[in-house]
Amino acid sequence: MEEVRRESAADFAACVADIATGELDLPLPGAGRTAERFRSLASVAERDLSLARLVEGHADAVAILAELGGPAVGPRERWGVWAAEPRGRGLTASRSDHGWVLNGLKRYCSGAHSCTHALVTATADDGRRLFAVTTGATGEGPGARGRCRPVEGTWQALGMAASDSNDVAFEDVPAVPVGGAAAYVERPGFQHGGIGVAACWYGGARAVADVLVRTAAQRGPDPLTDAHLGAVDMRLHAAAAVLAGAAAEIDGDPADAEGTGRRRSLRVRAFVESVCADVLTHVGRATGAEPLCHDPSHTRHATDLAVYIRQHHGERNLAELGGLVARAGRP
Repeated sequence: MEEVRRESAADFAACVADIATGELDLPLPGAGRTAERFRSLASVAERDLSLARLVEGHADAVAILAELGGPAVGPRERWGVWAAEPRGRGLTASRSDHGWVLNGLKRYCSGAHSCTHALVTATADDGRRLFAVTTGATGEGPGARGRCRPVEGTWQALGMAASDSNDVAFEDVPAVPVGGAAAYVERPGFQHGGIGVAACWYGGARAVADVLVRTAAQRGPDPLTDAHLGAVDMRLHAAAAVLAGAAAEIDGDPADAEGTGRRRSLRVRAFVESVCADVLTHVGRATGAEPLCHDPSHTRHATDLAVYIRQHHGERNLAELGGLVARAGRP
């Protein structure tokens, strides 16, 4: 696991350097080139979903800081967005004589060992807030008081193993508020960012589908294999079209003046998640156990995708979407 984490951190640092030079093009969402942003995220995900999780978090942090007027991101800084809010002990924010400090435990912190900075949600006396912190990955002594400390052994996943999503313990960690209370979830970009994650899922599904394309080419004409491949191609084509349409809508109304951002995000994420699930099923039924047992690259892609799409909350998200449609009186 340590070797996997080191390789992932090195790849993450290389991608961040490419972002700084423009070689990896990730324009801000809503700035007229959102489709290019989604295509870049999908391209990284097709290569490695765990890496895409880290790159997407960094790109999302850059967008959040730009939207909420936070500090500028340095060219060698690697940012994460640690905003999961599962049940149980969480993170609290309080004011000290020297400013805000964070205490407690944050779960699912992707890039726990490799991020130099992070945007973190925490509960303050006036509600849920977003804060910028410097992490222990700067080489200034992780584990020391006033630093974030990854809790070893808290990320035992096989899928998305290289995303390094350990829990992180905070003890009097200095923090800079970014925006006001609830600003993180109420800003239009929160919905845009959720679709960026779906673009990563789509890229992961393309990687899973590759083994079926190769199998079909090697076997030659075979009605059953071809039928599965046709179903996969149709679904991936539809997902690409949905993402492109969402990008155009975001660029047309970046501030969400029409109030359709949440419905858009729920629709796109639910659709792309269903496409990914269908791709996993069709590829598995068409190819059997062979690639899962003898092709480490395919096994990693498939296992990573199965875990990553669980960021979608299934029927809970569909129920929210249905409620929004019902209140609007039309789909």
